Amino acid sequence: MTPADLSVLISGAARTVLTDHGLDPAIVPDQPVVERPRNPEHGDYATNIALQTAKKAGTNPRDLGTWLAEALAAADGVDEATVAGPGFINIRLAADAQGRLVTDILTAGDAYGTGDDYTGQRINLEFVSANPTGPIHLGGTRWAAVGDSLGRVLAARGAQVTREYYFNDHGTQIDRFARSLVAAAKGEPAPEDGYGGDYIADITDQVIEATPDWADHSDGEIQEIFRSQGVDLMFAHIKRTLAEFGTEFDVFFHENALFESGAVEKAIQTLKDNGNLYEAEGAWWLRSSNFGDDKDRVVIKSDGNAAYIAGDIAYIADKIDRGHDLCIYMLGADHHGYVARLKAAAAALGYNPEQVEVLIGQMVNLVRDGKAVRMSKRAGTVITLDDLVEAIGVDAARYALIRSSVDSSLDIDMDLWTSQTSDNPVFYVQYGHARLCSLGRKAEENGISLPEDLSTLDLGTLTHDREGDLIRTLGEFPDVLATAAELREPHRVARYAEHLAGTFHRFYDSCQILPKGDDATGEDIAPVFLARLALANAARVTLANALRMVGVSAPERM
Repeated sequence: MTPADLSVLISGAARTVLTDHGLDPAIVPDQPVVERPRNPEHGDYATNIALQTAKKAGTNPRDLGTWLAEALAAADGVDEATVAGPGFINIRLAADAQGRLVTDILTAGDAYGTGDDYTGQRINLEFVSANPTGPIHLGGTRWAAVGDSLGRVLAARGAQVTREYYFNDHGTQIDRFARSLVAAAKGEPAPEDGYGGDYIADITDQVIEATPDWADHSDGEIQEIFRSQGVDLMFAHIKRTLAEFGTEFDVFFHENALFESGAVEKAIQTLKDNGNLYEAEGAWWLRSSNFGDDKDRVVIKSDGNAAYIAGDIAYIADKIDRGHDLCIYMLGADHHGYVARLKAAAAALGYNPEQVEVLIGQMVNLVRDGKAVRMSKRAGTVITLDDLVEAIGVDAARYALIRSSVDSSLDIDMDLWTSQTSDNPVFYVQYGHARLCSLGRKAEENGISLPEDLSTLDLGTLTHDREGDLIRTLGEFPDVLATAAELREPHRVARYAEHLAGTFHRFYDSCQILPKGDDATGEDIAPVFLARLALANAARVTLANALRMVGVSAPERM
């Protein structure tokens, strides 16, 4: 029985109790809060439903709690229900009812933890979206991990997710990138506003190799040669780096396409027609302050050129017109102003601003020997995704970036994340999975296997405190995924994986899972050992599912 199952049971019992006492059952929530008590001696689970509903029902919380505890104690699968304090209800489940979760997990397999919270919703999830003027830096790397994990979590809970990368291949930064390549080709210093780093020389050499007669062209043609080929080469590098990092995208959208297709002009005309774009001081302004922004924004500058927001406006229209119900933007710490700006743009176009959601991620620092690492030979003065992976590996990098809330800045201690000790969170979790796989191999070597009909397992033998702790921890996984999806916080899944690994390790140290000696092989295995093996297998399945949600491998051996 999972917390969700128990919540349904409590809700139904509460409605029955209120009806029996002539009170209104409609006030009972569909999903009452079910939590694990801080003190396990109080029970397996606790609920505050009596405190939550008593006043609305017109009765005393303690009385309502007493009535409800009596009803729950008589329910199938409940061993004991008691009232504590002003009306909290502590519940202890019967061992066999609690153990049924084990067979549920083994039956569900990879699907355990999934749900239908977002079924029917089409979500556009845009993340990373670095300018193609250099390798992905450490800030973008955080979104490469977190965004990919969030996409996995949302999909697991039923959403149809489009993972999208927005290439900013239009505007002044691309011109500066091209001028930097041309300067390198001519053996000149990089422009004052240009880009440095070894990657500029690498791309320049590749362009020269592909177009050996580049110098015979006019200045304008040379600029275009290095712009088009250089951007393509940078795109290819970024895509390759992301793929090697385990981050895949469904759509690579080019900003320049919005201008070439006329989408920007169309969006601007829409705003002019509906009165949300006005002319002043020789420029065209969006009435964004009418829709929650702190000021109006210039869309067409006085020189006739489009401001950066023009592409943003057209891009919002494009995303929503493609049928997405929700558009999530994952942006860096310097983009706080975009929250109100993007919502205002959507509203001005006539869309629901709630269809736009902006997440802001804080900075990431790399630390070695207690000191910040600041330089990258490849990219000049920034740390890149490639640097991080080279330093600590893909799994450690992803886990380190995901396990903390993006609301806070993050220091990645290279010494910690390369260590093979229990202090290293990813090593600790992966070791837990490898240990579980080793148990399975040992059981197989001894001829011990679970019955095909899992219902024949005597899960009522799982009465040890550590067994109960592990079962209840396994039962939390669906709620963890649901909460991570709802709050857009995949770090909850990583933290859960650590909690589950720790709970399993304590179970392993306290309970003999496989028989020893003369009883170690054969078919006459005591029911408790089969039940414990089934519990261990359920833990392995759940831990692997959690690791998959954060895009980290689940090794079978370490």
